Amino acid sequence: MQGRRLHRHCEACSFRPSLSYTTSVNFFYFFYFSYNLFLRDGRRPTVTAAMRSDRDPSLRPLAFLVAAASLVAVARGAYPLTTDSNCGCYKTNATSSNYFAHHQFFDFRSLPQYVNQTKPINDFDANALAPTTSAYFRSNTWMDAWAIQSWNNTGLLSLNSSDINDATVKMVNSPNNIFIERSTDGSVQGGGSTYMTMRTVRHEQFQSSSEFESRSKGYQFLSIRMLARTKGASGAVTAMFTYRPPPTPHNMALVQEADLEIRTRDPPAYVQYTNQPSWNDTSDIPEATRNASLPGGRRWSDWAMYRMDWTPGSSTWYVNGALHSAIAFQAPRDPAQVMFNSWSDGGSWSGPMRVNTEAALQIQWIELVYNNTDPGAVKTGKCVNVCSIDETTRLGTPALITGGNNTPVPPTNPVPPTQPAPGACAAKRYDQCAGKNWNGCKACPAGTTCKFQNDYYSQCL
Repeated sequence: MQGRRLHRHCEACSFRPSLSYTTSVNFFYFFYFSYNLFLRDGRRPTVTAAMRSDRDPSLRPLAFLVAAASLVAVARGAYPLTTDSNCGCYKTNATSSNYFAHHQFFDFRSLPQYVNQTKPINDFDANALAPTTSAYFRSNTWMDAWAIQSWNNTGLLSLNSSDINDATVKMVNSPNNIFIERSTDGSVQGGGSTYMTMRTVRHEQFQSSSEFESRSKGYQFLSIRMLARTKGASGAVTAMFTYRPPPTPHNMALVQEADLEIRTRDPPAYVQYTNQPSWNDTSDIPEATRNASLPGGRRWSDWAMYRMDWTPGSSTWYVNGALHSAIAFQAPRDPAQVMFNSWSDGGSWSGPMRVNTEAALQIQWIELVYNNTDPGAVKTGKCVNVCSIDETTRLGTPALITGGNNTPVPPTNPVPPTQPAPGACAAKRYDQCAGKNWNGCKACPAGTTCKFQNDYYSQCL
């Protein structure tokens, strides 16, 4: 979502038909601590081919294969595989390592029993009321974590405010547009034959789209990855993002959102990264957005592993294991949902789609490690076994990288005294710390204070 536009769901302004979803789910406790604690025994992070590839172009083909399959070798041999029940926490392997409490993996590559490539439904209301397309989307594996959406934008259109939404077409999210599809080009990783498709279709009088969101609204810092591609007609947007909505559509300055978006109207290598909001009352906010071309001459219609790390004070994005963009400006702070969508509304951000054309986000798998603040999901105790989803030889299965007597044990309190509390990240010296529409870190480091410069800018000095 860019410019002065809102297309997301909001309780106050969208219509939601009567659909029932199972809501029982076990969510998790926030558990974050500093990499410096792990380095007390003198260890240093393993530098993989994927990490070196941004400096050595000759390694980029290898980096893609390694990162996309999560087949990361370590100099002294592969770490042993383990199970999530044996992991106290998960360490990510990047320029700056972070620790997370929990792990989930959703694999769509070998689901031939659920294949059902549905035809578009040419009735606006029938799209919202359509059933899910297969039993997979009614399974506990899916429904404990995700909820397929069926809201529409008629409430937003009724506000008649171009500062909030400039859609020119009615849009409805449909369960009919999310399905398991059989690959016809032999491109599925690991010998698989299927992937999940999220479709958006331009009908004669409206647009049908697709979106699913996490059941939990309590994610607070994560590393999320997907092996995905975007295909189809110009005028669509596909996205993976975290989202904490504003209180009302008229308070867009209060949204907290970290986006990875692909617009099919853009050049075929172009990806948008944003910490929302990307605009204020008078203009766009250039510090909030980065526009980057995919590395190695790749296009968004090619399969690629997209990764987003949301950590205190920063959103960082990787493609095929290589750092692609990072934004500290107004990084999200508070608990949020995770969302995926494929949509168009004819507005200035998506652009128009021609009638009877469609586009899709296709996903082979989704994997995330994360912290969570949902009530009743407290995870207590020390992290005795440190695991990794980056140093594994089997996608979706963690590797045990330290454990037993050799494990550096973090304190029970997961926040080191030298770091700010979660949700209250600290800016660096000379960074912005306050101002009108400022949604970033507001605490300053020791020895500095947040000093007013003007209505839109205060600085840690």
